[in-house]
Amino acid sequence: MIFKAVGEGRPYPDHGLQEPKDWAHLPPRQIRLEELTTTRAALDLRALLAEDCTFYGDIFCHVVQWRDELYLEDGLHRALRAALQGRPAVHGRVLVLA
Repeated sequence: MIFKAVGEGRPYPDHGLQEPKDWAHLPPRQIRLEELTTTRAALDLRALLAEDCTFYGDIFCHVVQWRDELYLEDGLHRALRAALQGRPAVHGRVLVLA
């Protein structure tokens, strides 16, 4: 399995970060795909295969750490692309919620 789990929805409370610029203060770090639980179960194959799928967003995945779990909030296409290229990790910005 690529991810720890495939979820549907965000089990954590709202954090108020909506735009990519809201995440910019969080330094990126490497995150292993096998540690991530997705917050979406479906994706758009065209977006996955697009040459520049991050043109309008952050180049880093957005991850929320809540109750010792890592949830992939934004960046499912980037994470899957990394897995298809044989990479076990992605760079992401991690927001830690208490």
